[in-house]
Amino acid sequence: MTGLPDKAPQGFSRWRARTARATAAGYNDSMKVLFLHGWQSVPGGVKPSYLAQHGHEVINPKLPDEDFEEALRIAQVEFDRHRPDVVVGSSRGGALAMNLDSGDTPLVLLCAAWKKHGTARTVKKNTTILHSPAEDVVPFADSEKLVRTSGLPASALVEVGGDHRLADPEPLAAMLRACERPAAARRG
Repeated sequence: MTGLPDKAPQGFSRWRARTARATAAGYNDSMKVLFLHGWQSVPGGVKPSYLAQHGHEVINPKLPDEDFEEALRIAQVEFDRHRPDVVVGSSRGGALAMNLDSGDTPLVLLCAAWKKHGTARTVKKNTTILHSPAEDVVPFADSEKLVRTSGLPASALVEVGGDHRLADPEPLAAMLRACERPAAARRG
């Protein structure tokens, strides 16, 4: 996207977590994560806090609920400003992540609501999708379809958790692994 301002719009707020602990050299080196929250969620929730508690810098902007295009503009400004190592999108935030101009930056999508929001209908090859088959907000079949239409291997879809929030220990750990995997691969 071009023509975006260098500064966030007036009245814009951003929650930004600092790393909470030193990381083990060579294994869990700190990454910069852009976390895009879902509809009616707020910055600083369980998932971005979990990433910060595990040593990562988390950029978690406040995104408007009722204006997808404005939320996408804000997300793009934050992406362009911070150049994160990975973009995580939860529910509607997953649709935002899919619609970002993010080059080859890996995506981690959590129950992405891509059929309800935005125009992107496929994802890039370095995308991991976490979704609970038991959740009742975004159908699990939507993520299965996204994997197929994007030509991703079946392993790109991780079945985890018992509800839409993915805020229990097992899905949180899976999200952390999905974020750290691309960085570990780049380090060789």
